[in-house]
This record gives sequence, C-alpha cells and structure tokens, in this order.
Amino acid sequence: MNKEQKTLLLVEDDESLSDWIKDYLTTKGFNIIQCFRGDDAIPAIANIKPDVIILDGMLPGLDGFEVCKRIRPSFQGSIIMLTARDEEIDEVLGLELGADEYLTKPVRARALLTRINKQLTRTSPHSIAESIQAHTLAAAPQRLVFNGLSIDGLSRSVALNGNSIKMSSKEFDVLWILAMHAGSVISRDELITQLRGFEYDGFDRSIDLRISKLRKKLGDESRDPLKIKTIWGKGYLFAPDAW
Repeated sequence: MNKEQKTLLLVEDDESLSDWIKDYLTTKGFNIIQCFRGDDAIPAIANIKPDVIILDGMLPGLDGFEVCKRIRPSFQGSIIMLTARDEEIDEVLGLELGADEYLTKPVRARALLTRINKQLTRTSPHSIAESIQAHTLAAAPQRLVFNGLSIDGLSRSVALNGNSIKMSSKEFDVLWILAMHAGSVISRDELITQLRGFEYDGFDRSIDLRISKLRKKLGDESRDPLKIKTIWGKGYLFAPDAW
C-alpha cells in the first residue's frame, strides 16, 4: 500500500451499497476496509486506526450513534455518518455524539468524496493538541487560571473550584482557544478555522454543540450564559471574571 494512501473504514450493513462505495473510493486511491456490524466496528477501529470512518446510523449489533458515542473519546480521526432518515434530530444527535459530517441516503458518490477530502485536509485533533502544547511551551503560559477555573495546556486537564472536569479532546480545544482570547470576542469562523485548519464554510454545526456542552459541564446557564457568552452576530466571548 502506498505510504500516502489513506485508510477508510466503511461500516455499512447493506452489502451491495458497501461494495459500491468501496469500488468507487478504491478507484480514487483510498484503502477501504469493510465492516457490516456495529459491534464489530469498535474493535476494528482500535486495530485499524483508520483516517476516516464512514458510519451507517442503523446497524445490527450496535447502531451507528452508539458506536460513535463509544469511540469518539479515543478516536482521533474523522467520522462521517450516513443515515436513511432525513431528520434534523438525527443530524443533531450525530454531531453531538462527535460525528464530523452527516450525509443522508441515497449516497451521491461525488458528495461523499468531497466530504472525505474535506475531512482529510482539516487539522486533526491530534495536531491541534500538539500545536496547543507547542504554543504553551513557546509563548503562552502553560496554565490559565481564572479565579476558580484552571486550564492546563500541557496535561490538557480542567478543574473548576478544585473539581476535575472531564471533557473530550475537542471540547478542551474549544475551551483553550476561547480562554486564550479571554475578554475578547472571537468570531465563529475564526474559532472554527483555528480548530479545523480551514475557512468556515457556513455548514459546520458541531462548534455550537461543543460550546453548549462546555457550558453545561462548566455550570454556565444555557439560556443566559455569563461565562461563555454568545455575542449575537459577532461570535463568542470568554468572560475572565465570571469564574
């Protein structure tokens, strides 16, 4: 296999559709590994460590949403979810559980390829973590403290009033960037650009969901947030004195 060739794990129980996607993406230079059950996908992901997972929402064994929920804390690659149901609640659930993209069936080959390439050109969470750590070592403080809130850029840990706050790698990245710009408004597209390494295209909802989850974990009122504020039409503001 070419050293530059990307590996995609295709988790789809419709074997004819899976074979069609595999044949198409193979012609585009990808190494495709197929899996047909959700419960088989979890150990396969740990063993294969694919660059991208294409994950069907409805699977035998475990559905795709549950697979996404279980693997997201440790899987550093991208997840593209597929579903036969064109309902917003499914899209929101998939993104909230950690999916990076969401496509409804029937699958359009070029649309799928575009989404895959888009994910592969983005900065991975692992790279973001490395850049954050490099920045803290080179120029910024290793630890940010705002009254009761402590954010450690090296250990990537957060504590609020002495209590450790568990959060995903992506949630930490959002919090770190906001805290580094404490007291200033950072626009939504600037935040996404720093997180993703690409210019905001207007369709990525996952940032809103991460902000919402951060607020919940950090005890910020969701209806009238005082700690991580939404400045309508401008972006987000981390309030340094609200902790």
